[in-house]
Amino acid sequence: MTEKSKKILFINFGGLGDEILFLPTIQAIKNQFTNSHITLALETRAKGVQQITDTIDEVLIADIKGKNKYFELLKLLFKIWKSKYNIVISSGSNKFISIFLFLTLIKEKYGYNTGKLSQLLLTKTVELNKNQFAGLMYYELAKPLTNKEFELANLSIQKKPSIPNSILIHPGVSKLSVKNGMIKTISANQWAEIIEKLTEMNKEVFLIGGPDDKDVIEIIEKKVDKNKYKNLFGTTKNLKELAELISEMECFLCSDSAPLHIATALGVKTFAIFGSTDDKKLIPENSNTTAIKSNNNCPLQPCLWEKRQTTCKELHCLQIPTDKIIKTIEACYNK
Repeated sequence: MTEKSKKILFINFGGLGDEILFLPTIQAIKNQFTNSHITLALETRAKGVQQITDTIDEVLIADIKGKNKYFELLKLLFKIWKSKYNIVISSGSNKFISIFLFLTLIKEKYGYNTGKLSQLLLTKTVELNKNQFAGLMYYELAKPLTNKEFELANLSIQKKPSIPNSILIHPGVSKLSVKNGMIKTISANQWAEIIEKLTEMNKEVFLIGGPDDKDVIEIIEKKVDKNKYKNLFGTTKNLKELAELISEMECFLCSDSAPLHIATALGVKTFAIFGSTDDKKLIPENSNTTAIKSNNNCPLQPCLWEKRQTTCKELHCLQIPTDKIIKTIEACYNK
């Protein structure tokens, strides 16, 4: 096996947005080892990432969020032993990760420095800096193997000509986050108000969403005359088709969700509603994406994950006036 031809395993557990943010790391390593075979171990909920990139040759699924977490990890180990990888790179920050990587029996093992055990068991560790854009945080893992400068993910889709005066709205977030007590977007009624005001400005408004967004879409359908906008809910069959639709738009308005990272990677002018999460960690500097946030100055904002695992009941951080959202978007067209 040549230096440029290796079997490389990446392990990154999280949601679909996490996988999109992790793509630059995978693509940089693929660029270094041009003929390598790339495998990504991830959760079921994130396997759609393979639809928007040609970099990943294979995915391994491990449902680590279920009741049988350790059994799932054991099954993953058996799959890894069978495939005989040359390199493994993991984004896990748990101290257990270095033990798991050691058990893979893979020769070269790279991960975050989680203490003396990781330094002993891994080939190379890198420092974990969570106080930066998440894509850059993940990219630290690539640096022991490549000198390539960080770039946003290169998505393998067919970009389409932009529709003048258009704005695509994706109002939803994953049902799993809501189920887990993480409210990260404004109400369906306010989304309906936004659509009304944008149509009054003679904008060509398009509405889109996935299966998780059905309830939100139904409320909007009841509140806004269907002749005022184009409802494309259910017309995109997969993530690739959604990405290609986003590429057609002059502007994109969404919540803190996976489509945000797709639009940012595509360079589409994007506006994202942010409440309890930290926009500086999810939006790269000098990008075409703008965070829209509340002016309530909640002392805990942003609080989700670092300070608390669920959002509070008051949700002061999501009390964003509709007029503020509209004015921020309007500024896009006046430039």
